[in-house]
Amino acid sequence: MCGRYAITLPPQAARDYFGYVDQPNFPPRYNIAPTQPVPIVRQERDPRGGEARRFQLVRWGFLPGFVKDPASFPLIINARAESAPEKPSFRAAMRRRRCLFIADAYYEWRRDGAKGRARASRPYLFRHADGTPLALAGLYETWIGSDGSELDTACILTVSANGATVAIHDRMPAILAPKDFDLWLGLDEYAAEAAWRLLAPAPDDALEFFEIGPEVNKASNDTPSVQYKRADLLA
Repeated sequence: MCGRYAITLPPQAARDYFGYVDQPNFPPRYNIAPTQPVPIVRQERDPRGGEARRFQLVRWGFLPGFVKDPASFPLIINARAESAPEKPSFRAAMRRRRCLFIADAYYEWRRDGAKGRARASRPYLFRHADGTPLALAGLYETWIGSDGSELDTACILTVSANGATVAIHDRMPAILAPKDFDLWLGLDEYAAEAAWRLLAPAPDDALEFFEIGPEVNKASNDTPSVQYKRADLLA
């Protein structure tokens, strides 16, 4: 799964990479946690009949349209890519509401010890080895309450870990390359199956990762020190 991530690149760098038409200004965030507002990139039709990529803030925690009471519904921050097209919660979003989460690092925890017992968790930071941003495949949905209130929500799609990252966790977020953005974000429902086939583990050499200190475990810690290598902290 992917339970925390970071966006530390400058706003213009994010805009250049993801190609959205908006010009938002946002501060670096080193420790983004579930239920917080997060930026996504989605596609929408413009008045001239074309399509444009848009920047939007949503709640990290997907709410399917059929939910009656959000308080009693489990928080969905991740969805398994393998089964998303068939699951009632995600089926419509997979056809029409695919998005990208803007990121440049994500965090995962390695659990040591035998299953069934209390196991120590050690946090790791993952990022592109070449320093480029991470475009995490996601789904979004606007939930409408009985009173007409609206809540924009989204979740990250995950796939099996690759040969390198499986040493830390058996799942990883689905990361897309810029050449695949148009297909993934496209509004043509007939392209949904082709878009789904883009979801695969990243190449084994695509990411670099290292153990970090325990500060990331507390969501209120949102400073660069969250990303310090554990080896440097112990030096």
